[in-house]
Amino acid sequence: MKTLARATAMTTVERLLRRYPVVALLGARQVGKTTLARQVADRFSGPTVRFDLEDPADQARLADPGLALARLKGLVVLDEVQRRPELFPILRVLADRARRPARFLVLGSALPDLLRQSSETLAGRIAFVELGGFSLADVGPEHLTALWRRGGFPRAYLAPAENDSAEWRRNFIRTFLERDLPGLGGDLPIETFRRFWHMLAHYHGQVLNTSELGRALGVSHTSVRRYLDLLANMLVVRVLPPWSANLAKRQIKHPKVYITDSGVLHTLMDLATQRDLERHPKVGASWEGFLLEQIIQHRGLRRDQCYFWGTHSGAELDLLVVDGRHRIGFEFKRTSAPSVTPSMRVAMADLGLSRLDVIHAGEATFPLAKGIRAVSAERLLSDV
Repeated sequence: MKTLARATAMTTVERLLRRYPVVALLGARQVGKTTLARQVADRFSGPTVRFDLEDPADQARLADPGLALARLKGLVVLDEVQRRPELFPILRVLADRARRPARFLVLGSALPDLLRQSSETLAGRIAFVELGGFSLADVGPEHLTALWRRGGFPRAYLAPAENDSAEWRRNFIRTFLERDLPGLGGDLPIETFRRFWHMLAHYHGQVLNTSELGRALGVSHTSVRRYLDLLANMLVVRVLPPWSANLAKRQIKHPKVYITDSGVLHTLMDLATQRDLERHPKVGASWEGFLLEQIIQHRGLRRDQCYFWGTHSGAELDLLVVDGRHRIGFEFKRTSAPSVTPSMRVAMADLGLSRLDVIHAGEATFPLAKGIRAVSAERLLSDV
């Protein structure tokens, strides 16, 4: 299978490796972490060595990890590191050595134990990079529609035909449920989880009501919250928290939920073709979630910078980016002729936005009002 160079992600990883002894590259299964790590290793100026912690041979090489890792120099890549959490205290010792003879690039599927163990053990010594699927920067704006339809998982996007892409996504969902979830340990109800993930697709882009979803599944709202946290921690679902400003208005306090990858969303909703997608009532929500992820990737936003905002009187903002004292708003409209709405004016005034960009499906970028502009999705990389 051909590959695409992911220049932005590669530059970020290489820059952080120069500053930190340990860099964690986190992302969902099959999102391209291993390929990117190989590309980084190919460009590294010194010796490199890689351990795949799912490979029995590599596991044997790390039977005594302190001894095996201490003698290595250059770049050391540890793939699927969540399988060996006991390595993190050893990495802390190695990171504190004088002159730092080795740098460590650890890859993981962002399981909760991985994040907790690494952040506690390696505080101040580790930097995190969250890798999503292919972005517009990777494939080019001219391929926006194909990226939206197929999603950003490399094998889904690069598949030779639409049927091959759809088949890969179906297999990904099945493997995730039947292999990855049981690997978390505990007694997870796989069939209930399957139904939950499909139901969640129909909530895509909506404020989540855990009690309503729990009743539909026949489980408690606390179980719904636990299932949601699992999917979010494995980076296949984005939970966008509400922003609560100090206003007199009653504000929405429940999160919005998105299936992170648009291609997986379309498979969960059984949308096989572009025509199916265009005719579906969730086409606008799919467009919104796809472009929301593109904005987050393009701007390199952390999760604690991204919110949505809404009031019970109807004003809302799809994406609020909080960067220090600056607040930037984004709305996503599947139209070629966006206009200013009362909701946008309320958001500008109440939230004190530096600006508000309306990302739309047309070809032009142009001002709509003071502080508000329409931005073509195809020009997102240059205009946002």
